[in-house]
Amino acid sequence: MYGEARTLYFVGRVLSDDVSERLCARGWTVERIDPAKPPKSAKHGKRAAAGIVDLTSRGFARDAATLTAMLASYQIGWVATVDAEHVDNPDICRLIRDFCFDYVTVPSTADRIVDAVGHAYGMVSLRDTANSDPRKDDCKEGSMLGSCDAMQALYRSIRKVAMTDAPVFISGESGTGKELTAVAIHERSVRREQPFVAINCGAIPAHLLQSELFGYERGAFTGATQRKIGRVEAADGGTLFLDEIGDLPLESQASLLRFLQERKIERLGGQGSTDIDVRIISATHVDMQAAMLEGRFRADLYHRLCVLQIDEPPLRVRGKDIELLANHMLDRFRKDASRRLRGFAPCAIAALHNYGWPGNVRELINRVRRAIVMSEGRQILASDLELGEYAEAAPMTLAQAREAAERQAIEVALLRHRGRLGEAADELGISRVTLYRMLTAYGLRPKSDRPLEASGG
Repeated sequence: MYGEARTLYFVGRVLSDDVSERLCARGWTVERIDPAKPPKSAKHGKRAAAGIVDLTSRGFARDAATLTAMLASYQIGWVATVDAEHVDNPDICRLIRDFCFDYVTVPSTADRIVDAVGHAYGMVSLRDTANSDPRKDDCKEGSMLGSCDAMQALYRSIRKVAMTDAPVFISGESGTGKELTAVAIHERSVRREQPFVAINCGAIPAHLLQSELFGYERGAFTGATQRKIGRVEAADGGTLFLDEIGDLPLESQASLLRFLQERKIERLGGQGSTDIDVRIISATHVDMQAAMLEGRFRADLYHRLCVLQIDEPPLRVRGKDIELLANHMLDRFRKDASRRLRGFAPCAIAALHNYGWPGNVRELINRVRRAIVMSEGRQILASDLELGEYAEAAPMTLAQAREAAERQAIEVALLRHRGRLGEAADELGISRVTLYRMLTAYGLRPKSDRPLEASGG
C-alpha cells in the first residue's frame, strides 16, 4: 500500500507497540541505533531516511554532547519526542532547532508521531530529489549554472565559437561570470589540453604591463636578474584570456595589436622575436563604443579582438536561475554554518527575485555566503541576506507590471540576438520602429544604434 520499505532510525529507550505497529503498516522498517556508534549506511547512504529521537530520557543532560554529535552526523529527517514540561529546556530547544524537522510532545497519539515522521521523510526526499535531478545536466556548461533562455543561448554560443580558433570578445556587466565563459570555450576547444592563461589588464600597473604580457631578458632593466616568460608566451599552444581589456593602457594597446598582426613577440631587452600560437579571448564591462569614440581604445585593436562576440546576461534577467544559483551556493558552503540549514525562507526567496543585483552573480555568492555564517535560525531570512527591504514587492499597478514584463522581454531578446534590433523585433512580434520607440521610452536605447546592429562580428 505504501510502496517499498523505508528505514526509520530510532534513538531512545523503548518505541511503543502502538507506534511500531503503525510504522510497520505504513511500510517502515525500524532500526534502533546507539548514539555512540552511528552506522555508515545512515551517515553516508544516498537514500532518504527518517528518525525518531526520544528526548524524554532522564539521562539526556548527561548524554547531550554524544547525542548532538550523532544527530549532526546523520543527513536524515529527525523528529523529536519530548515531555511537555521539558519543552522549555534550553538544551532540548537548541537540539530540536538545529537538527530536527519537527517535535511531538508526549503523551501523544501514535498517528501524530507517525505523521510527523512522514512529513520529515518527505522533506528530505524533496531535498535529495532536487540535488540529484538529472535535468541539472542541461543547466550547466563548464562551471556555469543556469536554465533560463538567456543562459541556454549563451551555452549554444560557447559550443559554436569553441569549434573555431577566431578571437572571441565577451561583453557583460561586472560579476556575470565572463572568465567562466572563457574557460568553458577553452575546455571545449581543440586546445583544451594546452595552457589557459588569464591576465587582468586592469589590475596590473601600466608600467609593468608590457613585461607581464611579453616578458623580459636578464639585464633588461634594474632588478631583472634572470629571464622572465610573459603571459603571452606562457599560453603558447593554448588560450590567452585578456580580462578587463577595456582598461588596457593605450601604449600597451599598440604592442598587443602588433602581436595580433604578426603573431610574434619580443621580450623586453631581447634581440630577436619568438613565434607564438595562442587563441585570444578578451572580456570587459566597459562600453567599448564609447571608449573608442573618446579615444581611450583603439578601433583597429577592437576589431581584431571582436571577431566573434558573446554577451553575458545580467542576473536580473535570469528569472528562476537566481534561486537555482542561491541554492547551489547554499549546498556548496553549507559546512560554514554553525547549524544545519534547511534552506531559504519564503521572505528570502521573495527578496532574491525582487532585488536588482547590480553586482550580479558575484554579489549573489557573497550575500549567500555571509548569510550562511550569520544566520541564527534553521532557514536563511531576507534579513540574513541584508535584503529585508526587498522581502515584499511594493504594490504595483497593472501598467507598472506590464512595463516591467516588457522591459525584461526586450532585454532578453536583445541579449539573445546580440543587440540586433531587427531580429529582436521579429522575435517579440513587433515592428522595428515600435521596438526602437520602446527602447527610448524605457531608457534602454544604446548610445550608438549602428554599433549595436553591427555587434557580433
